[in-house]
Amino acid sequence: MNELIDRALNFAAKAHQGQYRKGTDIPYIVHPVGVAMILMEINAPDEVIVAGLLHDVVEDTNATLLQLEADFGPEIARLVAGASEPDRSAAWEERKQHTIDYLRRAPLFVKLVACADKLHNIRTLSRDYAALGDAVWGRFNRGKTQQAWYYRALAQSLPKGVASPERYPVFEWFSQEVENLFGETAD
Repeated sequence: MNELIDRALNFAAKAHQGQYRKGTDIPYIVHPVGVAMILMEINAPDEVIVAGLLHDVVEDTNATLLQLEADFGPEIARLVAGASEPDRSAAWEERKQHTIDYLRRAPLFVKLVACADKLHNIRTLSRDYAALGDAVWGRFNRGKTQQAWYYRALAQSLPKGVASPERYPVFEWFSQEVENLFGETAD
């Protein structure tokens, strides 16, 4: 592992210390590591992998974009900013619609970080749904119907504007996981 990735892993582990995945006893750091592993699997550049490790530190910890820029450089801070929700105080529907719209036109590397993030989330959700059934939706502020809307819209939005999206299998993996969990028709 290169030094930059190692530093990012340590930073993320310290920043997320004491946090757990929603509704579970799984340490939160499992998620950014899972995102980074997906990015490694598609041979993403190191700065994209680092952004994958750090993608939630600004949203979910006391870390700031200025701190990331100072510690990891402006490109990684830009990627993390692009994969983060800008206004966490807005209503869920407004935040999610903003994310869908932004990711439709986002730069490729931001799309890769965001897609790996959403892919890891839906894989985890699918496993939990298989074990717990509909009770899993109780973890969220919005239930299955709203989650299905959001994930389906992301699956359509993320590959838009990407030249040769087939070169990046993460988009197809994500789309397939969405289809597997929610089916092709509305709930």
